[in-house]
Amino acid sequence: PPYVLCKCSLRPVAYPRFEPPEDVHTPFQYFKMLFTDEMIEHIAYHTNLYSAQKLGDPIKTSTEEIEDFLAILLYMGVFTFPSLEDYWHQESRFNIIADIMPRKRFQLLRRYIHFCDNQQINESPDRFYKIRPLFEISVDEVMVAYKGTMAGTLRFKLFCRASSSGIIHHLMLYQGISTFFNVALTEQEQMLPLGAKVMTTLCKTIKHPELSVVFFDNFFTSFGLIQSLYSSLGVRCIGTVRPNRTGGAPLMADKDLVKHGRGASDYRSAEGVIAVKWFDNKCVNLLSNASGIMPLSTVRRWSKESKAKISIPCPSLIPAYNEHMGGIDLSDMLVHLYKIPAKSKRWYLPLFGYIIDLCVTNSWLVYKRDCDLLKQKPMSLKKFRLAVAHSHTPRPPRPKPQPDVRYDNMGHWPLHCDKRGRCNVCPKGVSRWRCQKCDVFLCLNSNRECFVKYHQK
Repeated sequence: PPYVLCKCSLRPVAYPRFEPPEDVHTPFQYFKMLFTDEMIEHIAYHTNLYSAQKLGDPIKTSTEEIEDFLAILLYMGVFTFPSLEDYWHQESRFNIIADIMPRKRFQLLRRYIHFCDNQQINESPDRFYKIRPLFEISVDEVMVAYKGTMAGTLRFKLFCRASSSGIIHHLMLYQGISTFFNVALTEQEQMLPLGAKVMTTLCKTIKHPELSVVFFDNFFTSFGLIQSLYSSLGVRCIGTVRPNRTGGAPLMADKDLVKHGRGASDYRSAEGVIAVKWFDNKCVNLLSNASGIMPLSTVRRWSKESKAKISIPCPSLIPAYNEHMGGIDLSDMLVHLYKIPAKSKRWYLPLFGYIIDLCVTNSWLVYKRDCDLLKQKPMSLKKFRLAVAHSHTPRPPRPKPQPDVRYDNMGHWPLHCDKRGRCNVCPKGVSRWRCQKCDVFLCLNSNRECFVKYHQK
């Protein structure tokens, strides 16, 4: 390699701080910053379009109904049942969900929900064309499970850029050779290996690159990539690196460094990039142009020889890397706490569920950051998610009559209604007859006398 490396450290970069907001918004407002009204309208339009293409007539959904559909999905992520039908089944009915929408209507929406025009799919090289609009709203990698008709579980790979707090800022769907079909890359960037090309693409969307430091693992890191990101974008980087990607730095061999004991380190630098090898339990290699060796800190480690914790020296870029590298893992953990059930033959539904879960998680992390800045106690992710779901369904659920009222045999007159409702006795029954006192729909015909059964113990 054409790099001449010498023993010279770097001055660490100061990280920017967030200014506290004037006030904390509601959970629904935070969610709407990410999953906007325009996206709801987009889904409603293309769902009607797709259903018209398949059925001849649209299912005539609306933005209000799509919001109800989203609320049900958010509830299902918190309250899990073995199957979707169980939420509406008479013996296991979950009123919060079942009162929002009839089961058949929910299944119809789930069957025909769409995000683009299928008639234009052959004109696009994008394998994820059907779900692409959702990924335009919004570094490591994330796997999204998909379980369809095949045995076992398949997974989609997504490359992500996240903050150290876990907020995902940019997503890329991996699709092999056509991953970068819609990315403007120079001829030189097109020749980069996959990891370097991914990092270049993700870093191009950083709003203030000169104030940013990017952390990544050894799949991405190379001497040339760190130089390229700084020269073209002004982004500084810290990353673990494989021994053959250190730019030819003449670092001490692992066996020689181990002889100096735990905490020993060696380093070389060239053209503003420092290569560091540090021995803890094993040797680790890092490249950085954002932080160097100094100032040295100490870390506590367990010593088998002395059978006690000891302090060992540690280069300054090691704590910086450990502190800021876990954003993707944190986001992945939070998303899977209340994951929307998405088992389906349609491959794009798990990705749709992931986007909704990610929007909730991202909005909660922003809300939590604002609460911390204003020194207010934030609500938990579960309460935040339920608050978003409640806001999508502002009408309160219809209360069930108390047993003393239901069985008192007084004033239970059947009223004939223009609109039909689901029977409260038989799971598949639909009736126009409603009890005036109990305010529930019940079958009342020669085949089903649910009205009588409902009022008898």
